[in-house]
Amino acid sequence: MADIEVDRAHGLGMAGARAAADEMAEHLGRRFDLRGKWSGNTLHFDRPGVAGTLAITAKDLHLEVTLGFLLKAMRGSIERAVNEELDKLFAAQPAKPAPAKPKKAPAPKKKGG
Repeated sequence: MADIEVDRAHGLGMAGARAAADEMAEHLGRRFDLRGKWSGNTLHFDRPGVAGTLAITAKDLHLEVTLGFLLKAMRGSIERAVNEELDKLFAAQPAKPAPAKPKKAPAPKKKGG
């Protein structure tokens, strides 16, 4: 069971999401000494006491982090750091709503029928 789990929509598209995930992995890697490896559209990362995945699509992401016993005490600060990175990198372009469909005018009523 993951200690930290985040689901989030984004408007970056697949290439933008992958670039943001790479940048996030780099920042958190330096801060927490994490190492990551892509498998398809999922970034797997780990270090002693931490393991997780970041799965991305063109529209959203799903992050799961499992902490070892000693790092569970730091869960709050780790979760804050992760959310700050997500806010900064994945909210750079807000998700765009689907364009509104034009309303069709009602068909004219037939006379005499």
